[in-house]
Formats: sequence, C-alpha cells, structure tokens
Amino acid sequence: MSTYTNLPAPSPEQGLNRYMQEIRKFPLLEPEEEYMLAKRWVDHQDATAAHKMVTSHLRLAAKIAMGYRGYGLPQAEVISEANVGLMQAVKRFDPEKGFRLATYAMWWIRASIQEYILRSWSLVKLGTTSAQKKLFFNLRKAKAKVGALEEGDLRPENVARIAHDLNVSETEVIDMNRRLSGGDASLNATVGSDGEGSTQWQDWLEDEDSDQANDYAERNELEMRRALLVQAMAVLNDREKDILMQRRLADEPVTLEDLSASYGVSRERIRQIEVRAFEKLQERMRELARGKGMAIPA
Repeated sequence: MSTYTNLPAPSPEQGLNRYMQEIRKFPLLEPEEEYMLAKRWVDHQDATAAHKMVTSHLRLAAKIAMGYRGYGLPQAEVISEANVGLMQAVKRFDPEKGFRLATYAMWWIRASIQEYILRSWSLVKLGTTSAQKKLFFNLRKAKAKVGALEEGDLRPENVARIAHDLNVSETEVIDMNRRLSGGDASLNATVGSDGEGSTQWQDWLEDEDSDQANDYAERNELEMRRALLVQAMAVLNDREKDILMQRRLADEPVTLEDLSASYGVSRERIRQIEVRAFEKLQERMRELARGKGMAIPA
C-alpha cells in the first residue's frame, strides 16, 4: 500500500490537538459500507476503498497509541507507527471472516507500536526474546498488582510472584526491573523544567484500572470468539465443516475448482454448501454469544 501519502500526519510542529481535530473529520463506517469497501480492496485492489477504511479508523489508532505515553518516545512517532499497523491490517483484512475491521486492526496497531518501542530502547540490543517482550510491556502492571511501586530492587517475594504470574524466571524479572528503573528512560524520571519538575513519566501513563471491563474485553474478544467458533462448528456436518474451513478459515483458501474435483460435484454446488454452512455457523455463533452476553456482527 503506497497510496497513503495524503494521510494526515502528526508532528511536533503541528501539535496533537490539531491532528486529532483533522482525523475526526473522517466519518465512521457502517457495517455494510465497511464490508463493501473491503470487498472492493480484496477483489479489485481498489486503493480508494482501502484509503477510506484507513482514514475512518485513524481515531482508533490514535486512541491505542495514547496508551503508550509512558515510554519516553515522541507521541507523534508512536501515532505514526500505529497508523502503519492500521494500514497493514487493512491490507490483510478479510471481510468474509465475520469480524469488523476495528476488532482485527487493534492487534496489528498494538504490534506495530510495541515493535517500534522495542527498537527504540537500547535494551533491545541485549535480545528480544518473547519473554523479554512480555516482561517489557507487562512488568509495570505486574508490580502494581503486588503493590511494588517503590524504586530500586524488588523484594524476593514480589520477584517470585511476578515471575510466576508472567511465566518467566526470577532472574529475568530482576534484570528487566533494573533496566526499566535505571536504564534508558525510567518511568520515574521527571519531565519538564519550568515548574513541572515533580511530574514523572509514569504520570502520563494511561490509567489501566479506569475501565477494567473494557480493557479486558478488548484483549480477549478474539479469543472468546474463537472459542465460540469451535463450539459452533459442531452444528455442521463433516462435509460442510471441511468445505467451510478450506474456503473461509484457511490462510490460503482452496479454490472452488479444487474442492469440486475432490468431492465430485459442481463448483456451484460447492459454493452453495459453503454459503449455507457459513449461515448455519453464524446463526449458531449468535445463539451462543447471546448466552454469554456478547454481540456477533452481522
């Protein structure tokens, strides 16, 4: 996607308030409009349709980016990285999977931001294993959970608790805590030099406890829907399940021609089975979702 040179771009000179005002001008998409735009991109590589999907979700990217204000990096750059993740999400979005773009895009946006933060901190030079990444982005929350808010080394009992909760070694917890507390840009470092010396970087962090239900829902929505999908698949017979999985759930969908040859029926018959199976699956997922207080988009 190289068609986004005309996207609004945050910059220190422009100011974030002005940028936020600009992106609010782009209207949000109704489900039907989003689906049609996504189909135009998937089927015809329509750059105009992709551009409209991106601009309608710039507010989502900015909102997620604001949750990463505590890492000592220019906010404009963090938002720019969020927009990169958004564009990658639009590029890969499949409207036939039954999810809205916002649900899909937030994972790409967060991944893009986190990779940028890791590249920007010198600790990344020491290695970026999955354990280090997990510690980097979760240690502050884990410390707050056990009441370890003071600077300096953690008490042994807190080290043990955090290591257990994050499934890492105690040595990794100690090392990462020392790097974050006294390394590149401590969250306890003061900000400002004109009477604001008492303000710390951590004061700019988003309050993760202000809306725990919403935060939990965002982090677990896909996992919950995947669980519903597994349950709902039981409503299909073996042929429907196989065709649907190969046509709708595979990373590289099998063609109608191949399935037609495999089952010894016409392409149109395979298409009919696929559509019917998808309708049955969606109906069953909605029934299961209602029982759990969830909403499955049409």
